[in-house]
Amino acid sequence: MQGPLTAPSPSLSILVDAPGLDGLIGALRGRGYDVLGPRVMGTAINLAPIAKAEDLPHGWISRQEAGSYRLEQSPSGGSFGYGPAVDSLKRYLNPPVSTIWRATREDGALRFEPSPAPPAPLAIVGARPCDLHAMARYDDVFLNGPYKDPGYEARRASLFIVAANCTAPGGTCFCASMATGPRASAPFDVALTELAGAPGAERYVATSGSAIGTAVLEQLHAAAATSADLAEEQRLLDDAAKHMGRTVRMTGLASTLSAAAEHPQWDDVAHRCLACANCTMVCPTCFCSTVDDRTNLSGTVMERERRWDSCFTGEFSYIHGGSTRPSTRARYRQWLTHKFLYWADQFGAPGCVGCGRCITWCPVGIDITQEIGSLGRPSRVGGERRRATLQGRR
Repeated sequence: MQGPLTAPSPSLSILVDAPGLDGLIGALRGRGYDVLGPRVMGTAINLAPIAKAEDLPHGWISRQEAGSYRLEQSPSGGSFGYGPAVDSLKRYLNPPVSTIWRATREDGALRFEPSPAPPAPLAIVGARPCDLHAMARYDDVFLNGPYKDPGYEARRASLFIVAANCTAPGGTCFCASMATGPRASAPFDVALTELAGAPGAERYVATSGSAIGTAVLEQLHAAAATSADLAEEQRLLDDAAKHMGRTVRMTGLASTLSAAAEHPQWDDVAHRCLACANCTMVCPTCFCSTVDDRTNLSGTVMERERRWDSCFTGEFSYIHGGSTRPSTRARYRQWLTHKFLYWADQFGAPGCVGCGRCITWCPVGIDITQEIGSLGRPSRVGGERRRATLQGRR
């Protein structure tokens, strides 16, 4: 995958069995990629190095609800039946901490060094369709404006994506509402759809979405997917779209949010929100950051680092004289309206891709889809709770 791409134009669809999936991973390693894929890591599924198909979470599913994540083993789990992993592509395209520049002082002269070279080319197996759309949102932020982020550009250009189409949505997923899934429709190199099959007899429709993806699939020497295979793939994806864990009604949402600046629901959610920033840390599109300058004790080495930050922290919006968003109410309102209103004004698409991670990983189980629904209804916040919330703000 070379930089930002237009929507994929598949040119090859083949049927891959379990050994063929092993061959796909081997082909990527043979081309010099470090390969990451979903693995069971303690009590969750996350991206980690994989060497063969056996490393994938065969038979594991996740039960995801508001503020709850549990792994279970199931005969129908397959290799990619676990819903969104904890991490998305964000960690690898925009690392939590990155060096912008480094400078050294020698003999009275200051010498600036470029940021460190990017790591080896990376292939990620099992990226969800929603995460591909999140990557496209990142392209808008870091590449498609008047200035490009060189670190992001280098990491993006060396990334190979093997998407896993979603046939088993998680309990907090709503990608169908956001038109970001369950089929991959944003840039990828190869997309896999897992068909029904007994353990050890798994089958996958593998579709290329780029020239290099086609070249990798041709290495596998697999048979072309039949019309019956493609029909089964479509049936599974249609069924997944009908069984999302959550929904959001997007029609008229922009006008609803524009009119809801003083809706009492903001007070209600602020009463529950811990402002812990979990939602922004797991969100695949959030890109707020801060900059730290570090100097050694002798003053001879200086570094500037960029690290993830969150609009939920009081310091993030601090300027001389105080914070522009001093309350949790103001911060939550900023976050939600930015995702569903201002982002679309700026980039032409919402800043939310419906992965549901913010719901799953909220310690108090705040559900953004419910909050949006409440903002679209007349105010009916309970009197005692409303008064308590307002007293707390005072």
